[in-house]
Amino acid sequence: MAKVLVLKSSIMGDNSQTNRLIDAFLTQRAENGVQDEVIIRDLTTLNLPVLDAEIFHALRGAENVAAPIQEIIQLSDELIAELKATDLLLIGAPMYNLNVPTQLKNWFDLVARARHTFRYTETYPQGLVEGVKAIVMSSRGGIHVGQATDAVTPYLQSVLGLMGIHQVDFIYAEGLDMAALRADALKDAHLKAQQIAV
Repeated sequence: MAKVLVLKSSIMGDNSQTNRLIDAFLTQRAENGVQDEVIIRDLTTLNLPVLDAEIFHALRGAENVAAPIQEIIQLSDELIAELKATDLLLIGAPMYNLNVPTQLKNWFDLVARARHTFRYTETYPQGLVEGVKAIVMSSRGGIHVGQATDAVTPYLQSVLGLMGIHQVDFIYAEGLDMAALRADALKDAHLKAQQIAV
């Protein structure tokens, strides 16, 4: 049985194309006979804290932090333990203003943590999250893959790689605000999601 951690970060709720892709992917896996233990985190409802100097230093081991900051550190510990116990990380990452949603960035700011999910070496940081594969579903209004305007893909590859997650597949639904492309883009994205739902 695979443990699947789902991160939904779309602010569009039931109208979210990334959420629909995720749901279709999980449904297809079930229909394929794959038994998953699924944890779904809707990051838009968790109200995760925004990184500031006090949180930053506490995450790096500062002592005598205030009680509310201690609660944030405990939350970070829980999210990291959840990630490390996962076999498959399924990320919904729609593009907003050329980057990932704020809510998703806030999650990474709590889990990309020195000495917990990566450690510094004399050359380059070494990831400490082992055996986790990631699939990213990313919807966009325009066409951005391979262009300088796509900050989503390199950011996610880098921050996941920092933690040791190097096997990352991307499923894009692009041109959704372009009438001539929308229908085919969604069809192609759902088809690819079905193909890799094994």
